[in-house]
Amino acid sequence: MPKGSPDLAAARREEILAACAKLYETKPFRDITIRDIGDATTFGRTSIYNYFQTREEIFLGLLQQEYGVWSRELKALAADAPAHSPAALADGLAETLSRRGLLLKLLTVNLSEMEENCRDERLVDFKRTYSAALSAVEACLQTFCPAMDAAARKQFLYAFFPFLYGVHPYTTVSDKQRRAMRAAGFSYEPPTAYSLIRAFLRQLLGIAEAAGAGHQNETP
Repeated sequence: MPKGSPDLAAARREEILAACAKLYETKPFRDITIRDIGDATTFGRTSIYNYFQTREEIFLGLLQQEYGVWSRELKALAADAPAHSPAALADGLAETLSRRGLLLKLLTVNLSEMEENCRDERLVDFKRTYSAALSAVEACLQTFCPAMDAAARKQFLYAFFPFLYGVHPYTTVSDKQRRAMRAAGFSYEPPTAYSLIRAFLRQLLGIAEAAGAGHQNETP
């Protein structure tokens, strides 16, 4: 167990997650090691094992942190939005996610691999936070789309959350990918995360609502 006060333990855990996030800006998941993360902290690799046992635990902790921040933003959206309508929900959800680039990028990592290489208690903590994010989106649906019943909300969640795994690859193109597309004669200009998510949500909400809701065919 980590030595020192709870505040010190929390601060070191946050430093580890911040170091991992910084490395992930320029290096892929497969190339980041615990040694790399330890070298980017003020206390070194050995002490990391007091908080995380594997690299996957660190990345899962980072994903958990991102889901936690997003959940708080969703609660604020439901409470503070000037208008409550399906269109406003599409705009608001897309806006919250456009600010969570790290969350969208982390979703490209193999979640099953991360979860298999974590202790059970870490995985349980993550699942609690993930469940809270699902509940926060559902609460937004209840606020913005009061006519939507429980079955329709469940259908929405089961379509929306898997969709998020593909947002980063479709909105972020590397130089290598651009060169390959040019060589293949494939012209592609990536959309922003906001525009892609907003367009999908408008279609999804148009299906979930009664026909003729008036926004399903609008240009995003």
